[in-house]
Amino acid sequence: MQHRPSLSDVKSDLFKGLAHPLRIRVLELLSEADDGPLGEVAVAELLAQTGLEASHLSQHLSVLRKYGLVESERRGSQVYYRLAFASVAGLLDAARALLGELLEARGDELAQQLDAHHAGAR
Repeated sequence: MQHRPSLSDVKSDLFKGLAHPLRIRVLELLSEADDGPLGEVAVAELLAQTGLEASHLSQHLSVLRKYGLVESERRGSQVYYRLAFASVAGLLDAARALLGELLEARGDELAQQLDAHHAGAR
């Protein structure tokens, strides 16, 4: 008998797909894409905007595909990515709103931690 994952397991997997700052950045870029067809962004543009090496971007895109957050389509020699669901953009918006609330509630302590984290990531 095969174990069916619980809803909590499925939610946990969703957050695993989101659990890297570069994957969040890619999702944000895709959510901001409104000038291309279906909000698509070419891999070349994602490379330019993230500054990642092609192999690293490919790994992150693979994780996002695995967890069903993005879809891709090859046209000619170019591959285009888009959010799999509009609600992914909504999730990013909700996370930004929550972060704003946390910053307000925790005051300077969390803001200093975030600043230190971002300085170390550079």
